[in-house]
Amino acid sequence: MKKDIHPKYLETKARCACGNELTVGSTRENISVEICSKCHPFYTGKQKLVDSAGRIERFRRKYAKYQDQ
Repeated sequence: MKKDIHPKYLETKARCACGNELTVGSTRENISVEICSKCHPFYTGKQKLVDSAGRIERFRRKYAKYQDQ
């Protein structure tokens, strides 16, 4: 193998927007993420429903007549 062609592998902290910190191995020194396993709805069991411009209500009104059948 050639010498000095591989990046340095560091032990660094990955910081989430929720405040959680994880120690991980990486070639980058500082890692910041928007979502992690501590705040992700799949792992927490809390689903956040974001309704942008009333799309969900519009969908429910459109297909309400099919629920009665």
